[in-house]
Amino acid sequence: MWRPGRPRSLRTRLVLIATVLATSAVLLCQAAGLSVLRSWLTGQVDERLTGFRPPPHVYQDIADDGRLRLPKSDDVLPSDYRVFFYDSDGRLMQDSLGRGSDSGPRLPSDSAALSLTNGEPATMQASDGNGSWRVVAGSGPDNMRAVVALPLDTVDGATTKLLWFSVLLGVIVAVGVVLLGNAAVRLGLRPLSRVERTAQHITGGELEPRVPDTDPATEVGRLGHALNTMLDRLHTALHRTEASERQLRRFMADAGHELRTPLTAIQGFAELLHDDPHMPEHRRAEAHALIASNADRMSRLVDDLFLLAKLGHAPGPHHEPVDLLSLAADSITSTAVRHPERTITLEPLRAGHADAGGQELDVIEALGDTDQLAQVVTNLLTNACTHTPCTARIHVRVGTVHTSAAAGGVDRPDRTSPTPALPPGTIASVIEVSDTGPGLTPDDARHVFDRFYRAKPGDDATNPGTGLGLAIASAIAEAHQGRVELDTGPAAGCTFRLLLPAH
Repeated sequence: MWRPGRPRSLRTRLVLIATVLATSAVLLCQAAGLSVLRSWLTGQVDERLTGFRPPPHVYQDIADDGRLRLPKSDDVLPSDYRVFFYDSDGRLMQDSLGRGSDSGPRLPSDSAALSLTNGEPATMQASDGNGSWRVVAGSGPDNMRAVVALPLDTVDGATTKLLWFSVLLGVIVAVGVVLLGNAAVRLGLRPLSRVERTAQHITGGELEPRVPDTDPATEVGRLGHALNTMLDRLHTALHRTEASERQLRRFMADAGHELRTPLTAIQGFAELLHDDPHMPEHRRAEAHALIASNADRMSRLVDDLFLLAKLGHAPGPHHEPVDLLSLAADSITSTAVRHPERTITLEPLRAGHADAGGQELDVIEALGDTDQLAQVVTNLLTNACTHTPCTARIHVRVGTVHTSAAAGGVDRPDRTSPTPALPPGTIASVIEVSDTGPGLTPDDARHVFDRFYRAKPGDDATNPGTGLGLAIASAIAEAHQGRVELDTGPAAGCTFRLLLPAH
């Protein structure tokens, strides 16, 4: 909050500080010059004083008749010298040598009160109070003393003129600094003004403007870079929040729709059984079977929703060594029980996916949660069995790769994945589930990992599933810092790949 007497803005403060500093520097320099000049001029006067000696006959005249005989010519003493004498009794004589005004230094009437050391110049006030004199005392015969004096009018005049010049120069400097300094400070603070305007736009709700000055060599540039970084992060966070809110609303709408379908079927068949107690036995058995089937579908849907919520908010999975070969074999066994008509093979992963040709399976280990990784493989196998015809073969391959566009783990145009790509060349453990089915169109492939999205099921799919299996697989892979991806095309089958980076 502004207080009276304090500058309102940074610009005013900077100009005021610059003015005070510049004016103070000028005045200090002038004061130092004034002191040096006065000292030098006084030194010149002292040299003249110490080099002057009264004429010898003057002391003789005073000794003979006790008075000073004044010369007939004024040219006896050079310039404006004045010489005063004390007689042998120490009394100040009324007459003095020299020309000029009647004024002189204020000397005591008795030499005993004269506080001057012989040969050492000193400054004394004028007898009339106007100005000062520089004096030096000397000794003569019979305890007589002489005081030689020169006025300091020239020194005082020169220093006075210099003093007024210094004051005038200080005023000129102050006015110049105020005028030019204000313009210079305004120019120097222009980048900061742009930052201020950007901040005002942001306060008004605009998040797109950015500070143009980001030169790391300047303070304002570093401030602009930090502000732009903060705005980028804020912009990203807001977009992420908006996307999360849209996804949550869509998820809730989809979940409500998916739950409403089996619930409506259960309610309809239950009302049918209640309204028609004499329904034939085979119709009653059929209604009971449909109620049980829809109840099972609702149960699986709720379990999948709970798992997704748990994956989204639970801490990272417990990592332990997991044998991916045994995990894949167990998943194949459990899937074969539910789909006994399907042909599912377990093979080693190799370049080109050519015939194994007697190549043996190796144990492949990765760090992760055994139950969650088993859920991923089971979901991939269930998805393959659900969306391919019975004649399609399913191959499960286990191995290790260096991530690349060909081997997997890196994005390419015909590859789909909801998780970020792994750095090229990363060593990753892989479980690959591929089929010889009809494959997916590019539009289906883009949405295959979306929640509640279901492509057209295969000809043996009596239970279409919940549409959450691949979303669950993607969430588990991301929690393991890994990746699930899909390579597919029309009539080219589907290849789902789980990649777990080696630790």
